[in-house]
Amino acid sequence: MTSLLQRLSAERNRRFVGRGREVELFLDAIASTELPFHILHVFGPGGVGKTTLMQQFLRFCERSKISTIYVEGRNIEAAPESFVSTLRSLMGLNESDSPLDVLAQRQERNVILIDTYEAITQLDEWLREVFLPHLSVNTLIVIAGRNLPSSGWCSDPGWQALMHTLPLRNLTPEESQTYLTTRDIPTTQHQAILEFTHGHPLALSLVAEVFAQGKEISFQAESAPNIVKTLLSRFIKEVPTPAHRMALEACAVIRLTTEAALNQILAVPQNILAGEAHSLGEIFDVHDLFEWLRGLSFIESGQLGLFPHDLAREVLIADLRWRNSELYTELHHRARQYYTKRLGQTQGQEKHRVLLDYIFLHRDNSAIRSCFTWGEQSSLLTDSLRETDKTALLGMVAEYEGEESAKIAARWLKRQPQNVVVFRDLHSEPAGFAMMVALQTATVEDLSADPGALASWQYLQTHAPLRPSEGATIFRFWMARDTYQAVSPTQSLIFINFVQYFQKTPGLAYTFLPCAQADSWTAMLNYFDLTRLSETDFTVEGRQYGVYGHDWRIVSPAAWQEILARKEVTTAGESVDNTPVGEPLLVLSQPEFVEAVQNALRNFSCPDVLQNNPLVRSRSVYEVISRSVEEQVTTKASMSESSKDTQISEKLSSGHLRERVNVLQNLVKQAVESLQSSPRDEKLYRAVYRTYLNPAPTQEQAAELLNLPFSTYRRHLKAGMTRVVDILWQREIS
Repeated sequence: MTSLLQRLSAERNRRFVGRGREVELFLDAIASTELPFHILHVFGPGGVGKTTLMQQFLRFCERSKISTIYVEGRNIEAAPESFVSTLRSLMGLNESDSPLDVLAQRQERNVILIDTYEAITQLDEWLREVFLPHLSVNTLIVIAGRNLPSSGWCSDPGWQALMHTLPLRNLTPEESQTYLTTRDIPTTQHQAILEFTHGHPLALSLVAEVFAQGKEISFQAESAPNIVKTLLSRFIKEVPTPAHRMALEACAVIRLTTEAALNQILAVPQNILAGEAHSLGEIFDVHDLFEWLRGLSFIESGQLGLFPHDLAREVLIADLRWRNSELYTELHHRARQYYTKRLGQTQGQEKHRVLLDYIFLHRDNSAIRSCFTWGEQSSLLTDSLRETDKTALLGMVAEYEGEESAKIAARWLKRQPQNVVVFRDLHSEPAGFAMMVALQTATVEDLSADPGALASWQYLQTHAPLRPSEGATIFRFWMARDTYQAVSPTQSLIFINFVQYFQKTPGLAYTFLPCAQADSWTAMLNYFDLTRLSETDFTVEGRQYGVYGHDWRIVSPAAWQEILARKEVTTAGESVDNTPVGEPLLVLSQPEFVEAVQNALRNFSCPDVLQNNPLVRSRSVYEVISRSVEEQVTTKASMSESSKDTQISEKLSSGHLRERVNVLQNLVKQAVESLQSSPRDEKLYRAVYRTYLNPAPTQEQAAELLNLPFSTYRRHLKAGMTRVVDILWQREIS
C-alpha cells in the first residue's frame, strides 16, 4: 500500500460485515443495462450503519470504475446554492460550469451518494421537483437518512415507480458474532454484548473499543456510561423540553406507548422533577408529546402503540437508571398503577395484552427477559376446547411426551374439558394448549392413573391440606405445537394465562407447575415466587418432570403482586426477599381456626395472652393492617408512589404486635356485634357479649344478668361462639 488512505480503506473493508441483501441489491443495480430504479432510499436510526454502507457503495463504484459523487449532508448548508456549489467542487468544475448540465449529459453509468439526508430535509422538495428530474437516465441516486421518504415521494406515482426504499436494521446475531470475532473480542463475552447491543453496529463498535483498551474486562452496560452517552447522542440530537425527555423515558420503560398510557405515567409528582417542575407544567400536552415520539427515527408505530427499537430502549433505560434512578423507579410505579387499573377493566385478549405489559416492567431482570417474547402483538387467539381439537392436542402430547402421557391427557380431557385453554393460529388450528387439572374434584381413580397429579395430591395431604371450599390446581400439560415448552409466543401466552388463572379462580389455595426441563426455568420461576418441590417430581414413560409450587394462602395474589413490585426495578445481580412484608402468614386448618377463635374470645380482655394467639398472623389481620397503612400514606398527596410503597413496607415490617392484637380484638368484636342484625341471633349476641366482651364475674352471674336458666344460657353461648367462628372463618378463606 502506497498511502494511508489505501490502508484506511482496506481496514474499513476488513471490518465490514453483513448487509448481504443490501450489497447484492446495489451491485445488481449498478451492473444492469437499464437501472431498475433511480432512487435508492436507505433509512434507519442513528448509528445503524448507513454511512458505513454508503462508503462500501462508494468502494464498489470505484472498483468498477463508475463515476461517483459522495455528498455529506452535514457539511453543507440546506440551500440549493450550497448544494450546487458543493457538487461543483466535488466534480472539479469551474465557477462558470453548471454541475446539472454536466450530469445531464453523461451517457455512462454514474452514482450520486447523498448521506445524512435528515440534515438537508429543507432541500427535499427542490431536489425532487427541480434538480433530480434533469439528471441523466444513467444516474443512480442513493439517499441515506434517518427517516422514511417524505409524503412528496410516496404520493407521486412517477417517483413511486422509480424509487426503492431500503430500511436498514441491526445486524443478525450471526453477523454480530462475526464482527466481534474480527475485533478479537473473547467469545465468553459475546452473549452479554449481544444482549445489550442487539446487533446495533455503532454499539458493537464502541464495545469493541472498550475491549481494545483492556482485554481482561467483563462487559456490563451499567459500567460503561460513556458508551451509553455516545449512543444516546446518536439517537437523540436534542430533546426540546423536560416533558419531552420524560415522555421518551416513559416510552422506553413500557412495552407499548399510547396516549392514554402516556397521560397516566407522566402524571408524576412534581417534587421528583425538582427545578424542572415549573417548565413541565407550562408545556405539558400529551397529544403533542405523543406525536413528537411518533416522528422519531428510532420509534416504530405498531397497531397497538409506539415502541422504540431494542437498542434505543436499552440505552434510554441504562442512561435513566444511571442518571436519575429515583425517576426510573417512579415511572415504573406509575406504569404499574396504570396496568393494575386496566386489569380490572379488561377481559379476554385485551386482558392478556395488559398482563404482558405488566410483566414487561420486569424485563430489566435477565431471568425474566430471556423467558418471554416481547413482540408488539401475537396472532394467537385464546379459546376454549372444541371436540375437533382433541386429536391435535393428543398428537402434541404424544410427540413431545410419549404415548403414555397422551393416554393420561386423554383421560383428563374427558374428565375436565372445561379446564383446557387452546391457543389458535391464523387458521384457527391449535398452536398450543394448557390443561389446568383441579385436584380437589378429581376421583381416586383419576389421581391413581396419573403419576403427576397423584404426586401433587399426596404433597397436599402431607404438607398443605386443603380446607373446605379451597382448591388446588396442577398445570398438568402445557406446550406449543412447534416448540413444546421452549420460549416462544405460545409459551409466553401460556404463562400469561397461568397468571390470569390464579388471579381469577376463587378459593384457589395451591398451584403446581410441572416442567420437562425443570432446571432451565429455575431463575424465572423463583423470581415469580414459585418453589421447587422435589418430592413432587414424577416420571412417565422414562421422562422425568420437575415441579414448582405456590401456596396462595400464605402469599395471596395481592401479596404476590407486592413482592413483584419490590423486584420490579432490580437487575439480575440484585437480591430481593420473596417473603411478604411482615411476618409470614399462618394457614390454619378449620379445627385449628376454631380453637384459635375460641381462645381469642376467652382471652378477649387479655392483650398479653392474645399476642400468642395464631390469629394475629392470619390473613384477616394482615389485610386490615395493610389497608389501614395504605389509606394513611395515600392521603399524603405530595408523597411519590415509590415513597408510599416504602413506607407501607416499613410499617408492616416493624411488626407492631400490639397493633395486631388490637386488630384481632376489633375483628372479633365486629363478628360478635354482627349477630345483632338478626332477630334470631340477638339472644346469641347477648350471651357472647356478657361472657367475653363485657364479661360478668362468672357464667352463672352472666345467666342471671340475662335472666336465663343456666342451661339455656349455655346453649345460647355455644351457638353464639359457633356463629362467630363461622363469620370469621368465611372472612379468612374468602
